[in-house]
Amino acid sequence: MADEIIRTLSVDGLRYGYRVLRQSSPRTEPVVILGGALQGMYGWPQMDDHLGPLTSVVTADLPGMGDADPLPPGAGDDVLYDAVTGIIDDLDVPRVNLFGFSYGTSIAFGCARRHPGRIARLILGGVPAHISDAQRAEWSRAVARLDTGDLEGLAELAAGVLMCQDPQRGVHRGELARRYVRRSFLYALTHSPHAARSLHRALARRPDFSGGLAGVPALVFAGEHDTVTSPERQRAFAATIEGSRFVTIGESDHWVVLERPDDVADLAARFFTDRPLESAPGLAALPAQSRTSRSAPGPDFADIP
Repeated sequence: MADEIIRTLSVDGLRYGYRVLRQSSPRTEPVVILGGALQGMYGWPQMDDHLGPLTSVVTADLPGMGDADPLPPGAGDDVLYDAVTGIIDDLDVPRVNLFGFSYGTSIAFGCARRHPGRIARLILGGVPAHISDAQRAEWSRAVARLDTGDLEGLAELAAGVLMCQDPQRGVHRGELARRYVRRSFLYALTHSPHAARSLHRALARRPDFSGGLAGVPALVFAGEHDTVTSPERQRAFAATIEGSRFVTIGESDHWVVLERPDDVADLAARFFTDRPLESAPGLAALPAQSRTSRSAPGPDFADIP
């Protein structure tokens, strides 16, 4: 049986923590999971179930997330990269597998680019590789509800911005996921002392997914109806990572980890243990899958709808 351990660390004077579900007989390197802006260390039970029997599972409240200290105004991503490196050092392992989703993909990608020798394998899902000005305006309207205290309105608008609204596109458990996202925003905004600051930071920052990556086996996955950044643009981003794989998961949008949680966890378990992906459940039609071979700079995102 795996042992659960909670560790508290600090970086640049900021307190943060991580949780490790330790596996005594691992089949692969520990998996460090980095989620969205308001996702904390206790939000990944499906990963515990699928990865826990195979390796140690690590989830974190990085600075600005969960119960960690808030990020000071103007803080860059370097402090988050250093926080992840601090976790790897504290685990006392040479390398980890790294899983990043949504907001967490830019942190995971930045860590892999900075310290490729510390990353055994990399999975990035729901990569916000391109956010249009119109999308930023919608997000700004949602976050503006904070100023009026309309948290219900903010949660409703945020769910709309982050989820597919086209009734012609089938999304598995879509309405259930929508209610969950809405409740999650409300809970975070009423219980976390710095959730509002996290939302403002997410609005203001433009994550850098340029520059490519080599020397790290990588998989990028997207919900087939992701409307935050289209699967086509995410595929183009994947092509900047040398030798990477790209797959889409059917009947899901940006919140694929809520709509198809077991399929995402199974995909991660296969990739992190070097098993074939072709028979993984939930993958969309074969033409949507690809193995990329190009390295940076890759395709021009501006040419993709």
